[in-house]
Amino acid sequence: MTPTGFLEALPIAALLIRRDERIEAANALAQNLLGKGLMGRHFITALRQPAVLDAVESVMRDGKPKDARYLTNDGQQDTTFRVSVRAVPGSGILVSFEDETTLERAMQMRRDFVANVSHELKTPLTALISFIETLRGPARDDAAARDRFLNVMGAEAERMNRLIADLLSLSRVEAEERVRPTARLDLASLVKSVALGLSRIAEDAGVEIATDTPPEVEIRGDSDQLRQVLVNLTENAIKYAGKGARVTITVTHPGYEAPVRDEGVRIVVSDTGAGIDPVHLPRLTERFYRVDSDRSREKGGTGLGLAIVKHIVNRHRGRIRVDSTPGEGTEVTVILPR
Repeated sequence: MTPTGFLEALPIAALLIRRDERIEAANALAQNLLGKGLMGRHFITALRQPAVLDAVESVMRDGKPKDARYLTNDGQQDTTFRVSVRAVPGSGILVSFEDETTLERAMQMRRDFVANVSHELKTPLTALISFIETLRGPARDDAAARDRFLNVMGAEAERMNRLIADLLSLSRVEAEERVRPTARLDLASLVKSVALGLSRIAEDAGVEIATDTPPEVEIRGDSDQLRQVLVNLTENAIKYAGKGARVTITVTHPGYEAPVRDEGVRIVVSDTGAGIDPVHLPRLTERFYRVDSDRSREKGGTGLGLAIVKHIVNRHRGRIRVDSTPGEGTEVTVILPR
C-alpha cells in the first residue's frame, strides 16, 4: 500500500513528512484542514503554528513522541485539534490531527459554569460578611439596625440555599437523563395540584391562575420531576407576568382536541404579561442566562430553573418551546410522549 493509500484509510486528518522535511503524503481530511497541494511542500509552510512546528522538529531530533494543539476556525466556529507527532521508522514523521472541538467546548462550558456559580455565591457571601462586620462594630448596640441587617442576611442566606438546591437538582437530573421514566401518572391531577399549591403566591402577586385540562391524562413519567417542571414554569410566569395578568396551564392530547397534531401530550403554560424580546428566546434554557439579571435576583431567581426544566424534558424524551411577543405575553410548550 502506498503512503497516500494508508493515510486515506485513517479516520482522521494525517500527513507524512520525509526526513528531508518535505511532505510525502496527505489524506483528503488533512488537505481539507490545511489546504490543497500539500505534497512536496516543506512542512513549515503547511503547518505554520509554532507549537506544532516545535513538536515536529523535536521528533525529528530525538524520535520521541510529541503532542501539540492546532487551533483554527472552520468559518463558523473556533476549532481545536490534538496533534500527535510520531516517528515512523524508515518513512519519516507521521502527523495526525484529532478534532477535539466538542470536548474543548464542553470544558469551556464547565469553566463557565464554575465561574458563574462562584459569582452567584460570592455576591450574597460578600453581603453577609459586610453585615457581620457592621454588626460586630458600629451597629453592635443599634437594635433597629441589627434587626434590619439580620433580615437582609436571612434573605441572602436563603438565596444561597436556593442556588445550592437548584445545583443539586440539576446534578440529579443530569445523572438520570439517560434513563427514561417508566411509571404511569395522571398529569391532569398533577397540574391541578400544582395550580392549587401556587394559588397563594399568585394571589400575593395579583395574578390570576387557571387550568384547562381533560378529566384524566395518563402518561409515563417521573411525578416529582414533572411537578418541578410545572412549578418552575408556573412560578416564572407568576413572577414576571406582572400584577393583573393571567396565567393558564393547559393540557391537551390526541383525541381530546382535534387541532393537536403531535402524537404526545402538550402542556402549555401561558401568561398575559409583558412578554420577552425574541432575541432572548434561544438562550432562555442556558444555565444562569437571565433576560434581566437585576429583576431576576430581586424575584429570587437562580438562573437555573429553565435549565432544570430542559434536562427533565429531555429525560422524558420530550421537547420544549418558548414563544413570546413583547406586550402580549409568553407561552411555554412542553410536549411529552405518552
